Amino acid sequence: MNKLSRRFKAHPLGILLILACLALGGGLSSIMLGSVHIPAEEVLSTLLSGSSGEHGQILMNIRLPRTLVAALVGVNLALSGAILQAVMKNPLADPHIIGISSGAGLFGILIMLLFPAWSQLVTPVAFLGAMGAALLIYVLAWKNGIQPIRIILAGVAVSAFLSAFISALMILYSDRVHSALMWMVGGLSARSWPHVAMLWPYTLLAGTAALFAARHINILQLGDDMAKGLGLRVEVARVLLTALAALLAASAVSVVGLLGFVGLIVPHAARLIIGSDYRFLLPASALLGAAVLMYSDTVARIAFSPVELPVGILMAAMGAPFFLFLLRKQL
Repeated sequence: MNKLSRRFKAHPLGILLILACLALGGGLSSIMLGSVHIPAEEVLSTLLSGSSGEHGQILMNIRLPRTLVAALVGVNLALSGAILQAVMKNPLADPHIIGISSGAGLFGILIMLLFPAWSQLVTPVAFLGAMGAALLIYVLAWKNGIQPIRIILAGVAVSAFLSAFISALMILYSDRVHSALMWMVGGLSARSWPHVAMLWPYTLLAGTAALFAARHINILQLGDDMAKGLGLRVEVARVLLTALAALLAASAVSVVGLLGFVGLIVPHAARLIIGSDYRFLLPASALLGAAVLMYSDTVARIAFSPVELPVGILMAAMGAPFFLFLLRKQL
């Protein structure tokens, strides 16, 4: 098994190709499967030539945009988690667990409940909330340096504090809370083309920036002294990378809500498959994140049909035991 693992790690481009095929398979499954089954050949013909029939309407107006949103959110959350784990030197780091998603969620829900006409501002405002939460976690965790466990404890405390404010807002504005309930759990129901349009620029720009930052992340892994010796401005790099991770998480949260554990599970799985070189780990995490979320959403849609389970519940059921496993290894 070790020999086979080394052979796979010696061919990272081949692994990326396999992960790309896995993501394409997840997209095809998401489009085909549901209360109405659409055969693969009909999917292909509709995508190539268009169709005004019932299946064509379901595919183009319901399933395709939802699938694209799932893929983009999976990419963003996986990249955000991988970056945070590197910057904070903590394998337990995840935008949901350490409170960054809660910061984005609080500011996003303020716009949704108080200023619903300004919905186009949800993502930039959520980014401010995510960055504020990240800075607060750093301040609370700092004591003669940053320790991984202190970051997790500070993050859990900040997340609980911000979640209390979110709950208070939902009680105070209970007449507007219906749309926010699904958003709190994290789900892809009713996501359509406007959500794709809202999300893809952030995925493209921030995702590209993350891939170009891979070299700097690799240098950070060598330790602060070595990184400074190689000419890297460590604290500036940490702040910029944290901002990048916060933007990726905020864009995802603003569209699907407080969807957790994607940023925790996926980077670890990708690291086992392809190794710790961030030049390959980041694209592997992006592809695997898209695949995991598309497959998970498909299962959540059809497992209890006709009732649709929010994908956030499924991810929490998988992610919570994984988090406890990692926590036991760290203590």
